Amino acid sequence: MAEQHHELAHVFTEASQRVNDARGGTPSDLNTPYTFPGYTEAEWTEKAAALRQQIRVANGLVPTHEPTPMNAEIFGRIEREDYSVEKVYFEPFPGFFTTGNLYRPLGKSGPFPGIVSPHGHWGRGRLENIERGSIPGRCINFAKQGYVIFAYDMLGYNDSGKQIDHRYGGTHEGLWGLSTMGLQLQNSIRSIDFLESLSDVDNERIGCTGASGGGTQTFILTAVDERIKVSAPVNMISATMQGGCLCENAPNLRLDTSNLEIGALMAPRPLLLVSATGDWTVKTPTVEYPAIRSIYAHFDAEDKVHQVQVDAEHNYNKESREAVYAWFAKWFLEAEDASAFKEVAFEVEPDEDLLVFAAREIPTHALKQEAFLPAWIHRSQAAIEKRKPTNETQRQAFSEELGSGLKHAIGLDIPKPTDVTLVEPEGAFPTTYQTNLSAKHLVIGRKGVGDAIPAILFSPEPQVGHDPVVLIVHPEGKEKLIDSETGNPSRLITDLLSADRRVLLIDVFGTGEHGDYERSEDLGFFTTYNRTTAALRVQDIVTALRCFTGRGDVSEVNLIGIGEAGLWGLLAAGFTDVKNVVVDAAEFDNSDDTAFLESLPIPSIRQVGDFRTAGTLIAPQSLIIHNTGDAFRTTWITEIYGNIGASQHLLVEKGRLPDEEIVGRITTA
Repeated sequence: MAEQHHELAHVFTEASQRVNDARGGTPSDLNTPYTFPGYTEAEWTEKAAALRQQIRVANGLVPTHEPTPMNAEIFGRIEREDYSVEKVYFEPFPGFFTTGNLYRPLGKSGPFPGIVSPHGHWGRGRLENIERGSIPGRCINFAKQGYVIFAYDMLGYNDSGKQIDHRYGGTHEGLWGLSTMGLQLQNSIRSIDFLESLSDVDNERIGCTGASGGGTQTFILTAVDERIKVSAPVNMISATMQGGCLCENAPNLRLDTSNLEIGALMAPRPLLLVSATGDWTVKTPTVEYPAIRSIYAHFDAEDKVHQVQVDAEHNYNKESREAVYAWFAKWFLEAEDASAFKEVAFEVEPDEDLLVFAAREIPTHALKQEAFLPAWIHRSQAAIEKRKPTNETQRQAFSEELGSGLKHAIGLDIPKPTDVTLVEPEGAFPTTYQTNLSAKHLVIGRKGVGDAIPAILFSPEPQVGHDPVVLIVHPEGKEKLIDSETGNPSRLITDLLSADRRVLLIDVFGTGEHGDYERSEDLGFFTTYNRTTAALRVQDIVTALRCFTGRGDVSEVNLIGIGEAGLWGLLAAGFTDVKNVVVDAAEFDNSDDTAFLESLPIPSIRQVGDFRTAGTLIAPQSLIIHNTGDAFRTTWITEIYGNIGASQHLLVEKGRLPDEEIVGRITTA
């Protein structure tokens, strides 16, 4: 055996045959063409629920923060013949302000339908009044028609710009689910709350419309807040361009999905798609509209989705606005002839009469931009602590909420065991290894995904049947567990084999034989469309474990994570049925954002509870965390195990456990 040495750690005998993983190819971006897959009714029901949670996690809405008073201020009222306009600000959370203008009908009896109106990337924000698009113009006309409409600043525009920049946020903020897009979504959600607080608004008739970036805000809001009853995103939903600004590209937002599915989450509520021949929505009548309409068909609601295309450049011009007026009138005003709602001439007030902080200072307790992250972290930590389980029932509720959050933060797919492929490829090394063991060289993957995980499955000879499987993951790959001189597996492996355990070694993404991929994660909006390398490594552990879960020839599945791979394993184990989990904490400082940025730069991971949530998911199964040093904090996990009466199943060690002790604990547990 010595002549093959450590090459037996390889699946293939020839380097040219090395595994080809589709995930190492060209990353997706905002311009990657998307083909709508089509969904059965059952498939859509499952997809829609998961996608709503994905949107919420991507935008920092899981867990929800403790609600706080909005402290709304309405002032500076100007009355015209048949409408009024006022200045408004309120606080979605303390120190963060939503700013805008409230337009109301005069001379009509309410309560009236309400409309939230995000503006998009116009040069002058909600003040823009040009032929191609007028935010005050549409608000004045809606008010004249009998609506209460609130036009509010996108982050960093006009009054909001006195507090924060439009392109706020980066990888550090992303750890906590904090982004421009997430803050804008909070503005939008709280804008509905604001309209609902007004006595002249009918809370059962609230709609939303905006163009371009405001169109993105429109369909994102309608996706997660069912209080929006009628929606009209203008010049945005496309199968080719998903939005070119940070405020449209929250990390993790479009993993395995696109704006087509997000827009379809409006179903079966009335949805109007307005497109233009002069931008990326040129194919809406033949591509995007039929795709979304196919979802409405599952609800027998094809009459509630409609499309209008105007022959113009990127816009929210008079023709587009009139199409939206007609759509809203049909559903909110029950107009028999909705086409009669034409735009009338309007006069826009001077800027100083619309700007909230033109004549008064921004409140003194307004957060400075550098204070946003610390304030957000404080609120997030409080939300997690409030949910800390004190019994098994609470643990299950926590696992459902925060476990789902962790799953979506990592971007995990939890495959059914039947959807995991286990292939012994042609050209692999022979299966016979030594007289008392065999080694089968495999490639593990998921059906239809294109992932490929090189693996070796060691089995004791002779086999006694139903042998447990132990997955061992090394941060540098399976080759590190093979003696480079003798070609023999390490003592850890042979001891497990002697205890009648089968041992599975894998090369997770980017390690060992899996290959080094030239995969820059610094590209614009990379994490909006692609999982990080760290996240893919967690996925590979989940996939490998699921491969052996529930099989008739496997009595139990166990996991050992060595070095940094212990961190990946701890994040993965709670999503599978693992009897014993042994992870090396690698003296990782799990209280320090810098450590996460260096080793686990996974968006929203801190926001959803990171290793606290991971440990809670594993409980009450046997869990050993060793090599914590003075850095890796386990107080939360220890308390959870104690609270549910499972302390005997948890072992925490500051030092690194010797291999023989690990084997002993796994084989006797």
